[in-house]
Amino acid sequence: MDSPKDPERSIVVQDGDTDQDDFRSIDPESGVKRGLKTRHLSMMALAGIIGPGLLVGSGGALSSGGPASLLIGFGVIGIIAFSIMQSLGELTTLYPSGGAFTQLAARMVDPAFGVAVGWNYFIIWFAVLANEYNATTSILVFWSDKVPVWGYFLILWTAFLLFQFCGVTTFGEAEFWLALFKLIGLVAFYIFSIVYVSGGIHGTGAIGFRYWHDPGPFVEGFRGVAAVFVFCSTFYAGCESIAVAATETKNPRVAVPLAIRQVFWRIIFIYMGAAFFFGLTCPANDDQLVNGSSRALLSPMTVAIQNAGWQGGVHLINAFILITCISAINSSIYIASRTLLFMAQQRMAPSFLGWTDKRGVPIPAITVANAFGALSMMNVSTGASEAYSYIVNLSGVSTFLVWGSISLTHIRFRQAWKAQGYHVQDLPFVSFGYPWNAYFGLGANIFLALVQGWSNFASWDAGGFVDAYILLPLFFVIYAGYKIVFKTRFWRKDEIDLQSGRRRDLEEPKELAEVEIGVAHLWWRRLLRNF
Repeated sequence: MDSPKDPERSIVVQDGDTDQDDFRSIDPESGVKRGLKTRHLSMMALAGIIGPGLLVGSGGALSSGGPASLLIGFGVIGIIAFSIMQSLGELTTLYPSGGAFTQLAARMVDPAFGVAVGWNYFIIWFAVLANEYNATTSILVFWSDKVPVWGYFLILWTAFLLFQFCGVTTFGEAEFWLALFKLIGLVAFYIFSIVYVSGGIHGTGAIGFRYWHDPGPFVEGFRGVAAVFVFCSTFYAGCESIAVAATETKNPRVAVPLAIRQVFWRIIFIYMGAAFFFGLTCPANDDQLVNGSSRALLSPMTVAIQNAGWQGGVHLINAFILITCISAINSSIYIASRTLLFMAQQRMAPSFLGWTDKRGVPIPAITVANAFGALSMMNVSTGASEAYSYIVNLSGVSTFLVWGSISLTHIRFRQAWKAQGYHVQDLPFVSFGYPWNAYFGLGANIFLALVQGWSNFASWDAGGFVDAYILLPLFFVIYAGYKIVFKTRFWRKDEIDLQSGRRRDLEEPKELAEVEIGVAHLWWRRLLRNF
């Protein structure tokens, strides 16, 4: 058998048994079904996860920082997200199986490090899930309060649980069409915004950039900018989820690079577009952004339509948000459950969570992940807006920790790749701008993890400080605890496993016939393929 340091060794080493495993519909390592199509993964990368976080939570971000802070926050976090996705693209295209970046962190750095990354990633998604249940139940109560909040929650909880049990192909198809609907809805709002600010709506004059002058581009200066970063990190969370879905993708060698490129357009069109038009059409000091008259969380979209003269527009926007919530809850359960599944199979979580049925559905992991949605019941006592803020602050720092961990994992991978005698040109996907891009992602996320709660220092808020930073020491507690108990150690470059987790696409013959893989491209085409 070839030495792992052999420079002539092919990056796709197959024997008869491995060939057979690669073309099975059920992944032999994790037990999940390889049922996601390329178009499913691409649309998940472009518009998946987007829901109340962006459409509703941006109201709190706008009121905290102002329209300029919103643009700065989305822009800065967008640059960091692009860096992270380039690192993730290189790792996931080569290693689509084996448990996504949580297991790669364990293999490339230290098993204890992988455990800390995995549990922090799960924390992000049960917090996001709770936020989405919170927004959904608030909208339903706004329409009819005859059913209590907890009653709506139980109905939704059961419905989503049963849907997740249908399998990954059903999930992927639903996400494809829901994501397409979200894109159409955002385009419609962007068109409305242009018409509105230009004075094209009868009875309203042109407002132009009025709200950039009054109340102004910034709220509370840098403190407001720092507060926006927490919101924006939560909005961007999910870009990296394609790595989780890669194991269940039929053709990851084609689908993953394509999905990585879609993230660039997601940043420009969805995040930057929303930040610009929300700040253009909604004043940052509008009381409805956080303290609406109803229990429903009000979006900047709602405020803009009402200011344009259509008071009943709240129902249209709430209907749109409700549909996006269906997609966001669905995706959050999927990501959280697969994170638990992969960790359990690596002895990083209780072993019963690693079981899948014969259809490849991880029933225990789905049930436990969905159960954490009950955190949304905080809004029974605190109110929907306040509950949203608590949960966002709780999960914000975890996003920076996980993203920084992906950059570190990529750096360690490249160091091991070189040390074991491989060449960059052997990689099926090459990260743009390495090593500077990866080191930038690592440094930027460490910095933001430390300063994201800065606003609590300017005017000391003990509760806010704890909420913003409690998960920072928790990361190191998990790391140290697992390391001490299981006596793990930091891997040397020559010890790192560079073979596990590779596999060929199920439809490889078709891809070769269509010249999708196995062909070298000119430098300018490789550059364009990053976008």
